[in-house]
Amino acid sequence: MTNENLVSQPFMEHLIEFRNRVLRAVASVAVIFIGLISFSNELYLYVSEPLRKYLPESSSMIATDVASPFLTPFKLTLVLSMFAAMPYILFQIWAFVAPGLYQREKRIVIPLFCSSVLLFYAGMAFAYYIVFPLVFMFFTSVGPEGVAIMTDIRSYLDFVLKLFFAFGISFEIPIAVVILSWMGVVNPDSLAQKRPYVFVLCFVLGMLLTPPDVLSQTLLAIPMWLLFEVGIFFGRLIRPKEEKH
Repeated sequence: MTNENLVSQPFMEHLIEFRNRVLRAVASVAVIFIGLISFSNELYLYVSEPLRKYLPESSSMIATDVASPFLTPFKLTLVLSMFAAMPYILFQIWAFVAPGLYQREKRIVIPLFCSSVLLFYAGMAFAYYIVFPLVFMFFTSVGPEGVAIMTDIRSYLDFVLKLFFAFGISFEIPIAVVILSWMGVVNPDSLAQKRPYVFVLCFVLGMLLTPPDVLSQTLLAIPMWLLFEVGIFFGRLIRPKEEKH
């Protein structure tokens, strides 16, 4: 067997393993989706509760497109299925890259994977239980007199999914700081000296990632800054030993 065949054979094996793990990840989403699709309307009612709670008694949510009553809950169920399957998807990623890691790297990566999932879910929960009630209470109370608030169900879903992603991703800041500190790319002490710039950057990102209102921007920026501080704390614990002296 030639050297070229020896090189191509492991590559094909890795490619086949990668394909199998992608198929497993997709299958996990499909299985969860099949289990949830019959509850799609109930799921939408649950997700829309923060807005419906503050709508006037004479108002309700509406569907302006013919297919929206079906497609909007369908889309929500698909996205929630991906969120629910995220631990298994990350496990497949971990199982694929783990053979190439040293034992010390495995001890660090496993907690990071678990923490990233929990922080993403925590960001979504923070958005739903804290941010949404405050934002929708504000929006429904400042409308001009004589204007009926009747939100389209598709527009509402797009709005909340954007916030879910924004808060879920922003809660990953400690993971990013820890990984960069562990790799020696950044120094936690240097990052700590740049707090004023990071504070301003958090508000800029809050402005870009959230709808154009000060309340939701602030509710995203403050947790981002606090999570940055958490990342600095753990980054100091995990950075290479030679940098600690």
